[in-house]
Amino acid sequence: MRRLARIISPLGFLFLAGLLAISAVAADSVDKISPKPAFRDPVFDGAADPVVIWNPQIKRWWMFYTNRRANVAGLSGVAWVHGTRIGIAESADGGATWKHLGDAEIEMPASIGGAQPTFWAPDVATDMNGVHHMFLTVVPGIFEDWQHPRTMVHLVSRDLRKWANPAPLTLASDRVIDAVVRVLPNGNFRMWYNNERDGKAIYYADSSDLKTWTDRGRCQGVEGMCEGPYVFGWKGHAWMLVDTWKGLGVYRSDDLDLIAWKGQPEKLLDKPGKGTDDGVNGGHPAVVVSGGRAFCFYFTHPGRSGTISPNDPENLELRRSSIQVVELFEKDGRLTCDRDAPLQIVLQPSHPPLSHWEFSIFPKSQ
Repeated sequence: MRRLARIISPLGFLFLAGLLAISAVAADSVDKISPKPAFRDPVFDGAADPVVIWNPQIKRWWMFYTNRRANVAGLSGVAWVHGTRIGIAESADGGATWKHLGDAEIEMPASIGGAQPTFWAPDVATDMNGVHHMFLTVVPGIFEDWQHPRTMVHLVSRDLRKWANPAPLTLASDRVIDAVVRVLPNGNFRMWYNNERDGKAIYYADSSDLKTWTDRGRCQGVEGMCEGPYVFGWKGHAWMLVDTWKGLGVYRSDDLDLIAWKGQPEKLLDKPGKGTDDGVNGGHPAVVVSGGRAFCFYFTHPGRSGTISPNDPENLELRRSSIQVVELFEKDGRLTCDRDAPLQIVLQPSHPPLSHWEFSIFPKSQ
C-alpha cells in the first residue's frame, strides 16, 4: 500500500479533501444517537437505495432515495415499484435525524422516460466547480414485471433540487441500473453499474468527460448475481459493497487502476438485527466517510428477507421499506459492522466546493 501512496499525485490527495472532514457541525458538540430506523418516507413509506451528500448551499446533509409507492392500494405485480420520483430528506444534526423535504425536480422528456417515467437509484456528486451531477436509472413507464428497458441518464444541478440537461448514456445493454461514479487518480471518470442483461453482473465503464463512455465489461473478481454497487476509499484501500439480497458483499482493490477486486468471505448485514425495522438483511448501500469514520446507509424491507417478485401479494408490510445506518470498522483489510450497537454520528461538513465526490479513491490511512 505504501507503493501506491507514493505514486498518487499530489493533486489526487488535494481532491481527497472532499471526503475528509475539516470541521464539526457547529450546532452539535456531542454526537447524537441515530434512531432505528433512521428514516421512513411519510408519503409512500417506500424509501430505498439511499445516497447521502453535503449540500453546500444550505449547509445541511441531504439524502436522495428511491421512493416506492408501498402504501398505494390496487397496484398489481411490481407496478408499485414503478412510477416513482426521487425523494429528498434533510439532516441538520450531522446525519443523526432526518426529515422529509419532498422530491427532486427532474427534467425528463418523454423521448427518454415515456409519459410516466420511473426514477430509480440515483448517485449524486459535486465537482470542483460546484456543479452537482446525478446518474439516474430511468424506466420509460409503469410496468407490472421486470422485463422492460432501463437507461442510465446524466443530469446536472446548481442547487441539488432542480435537475436539468438529461443525457442518456450508452453502456453495455438496454437494461442497466444502479450507477456509482468516481474520479480515478489519473483524472478520468469510472462508472460501476449493474447489467441486468448479463445475469445481474457488475460492469464498469470509463469516460474523460461524463458524456461519452467506453464500456469495459464485467468487473474482475466480483462474482455472482448482485446489484447496487457502491465504491469508496477508506483506510488506504478502495472498497466496493454490493447488494446480494442476502446482505452486502464486500470487495477490495489495492490497484491504482481498480481493475481487479478481491472478495472477503464474510458479508455485512446478512444477519438480522434487533432494532426497529432492522430484523432482516440490509440492501443497496451508500457510504459516507467523515472524520476518519465510515458510515453505511442501507435500506430494509422489515416484512420480508428476500427479493421483490411480481407474484407477491398486495401487502403493505411486505412492500414498505426503511433507511438505516451503521458504522463500518476495518481490521487487517476486512470490513465489519455491528448493526445493534448504539450509533453516535455527526457527519462533518465538506469544504466547498469539494464535496461528496471521491477524487482520489485511495485516501491516506486514518
